[in-house]
Amino acid sequence: MITKETINKELTVGQLAARSGVAVTALHFYESKGLIKSNRNQGNQRRYPREVLRRVALIKVAQRLGIPLVEIGEALKSLPDHHAPTAADWKQLSAQWSNDLDERINQLITLRDKLNGCIGCGCLSMEACPLRNYGDVLGERGPGAQLLEPGNPKHR
Repeated sequence: MITKETINKELTVGQLAARSGVAVTALHFYESKGLIKSNRNQGNQRRYPREVLRRVALIKVAQRLGIPLVEIGEALKSLPDHHAPTAADWKQLSAQWSNDLDERINQLITLRDKLNGCIGCGCLSMEACPLRNYGDVLGERGPGAQLLEPGNPKHR
């Protein structure tokens, strides 16, 4: 029988790991990054409110979509601390990420469409390769390693 006491009971890190399918070390990492929060009992052991289960699920789905943890953390800051994310919360967050996902999908389609050109190039020419250094723009930035995603300020 499910009681109010059972529903309100906090989870140990092991219970949270088992229920969420996420390793204990990952949960500790999420907590260190401020993505989830725990309380401490009298023995200084972590105890997680049940709503953290849904936050962890949201984190894992967002990660699977390729959303960086920094962006996930920023998005989670827009939600109240002590409630499980709702369908409306997810709708809000997914709307924020939708344009980024569309952009990445378009980049992947372009990459796929230009991939066959690498066979002809053979060397991934640093001056002419349309995938690696189109128009030799990186050479103009100076020596050393250069980022390869022009136009995307997140990757500069």
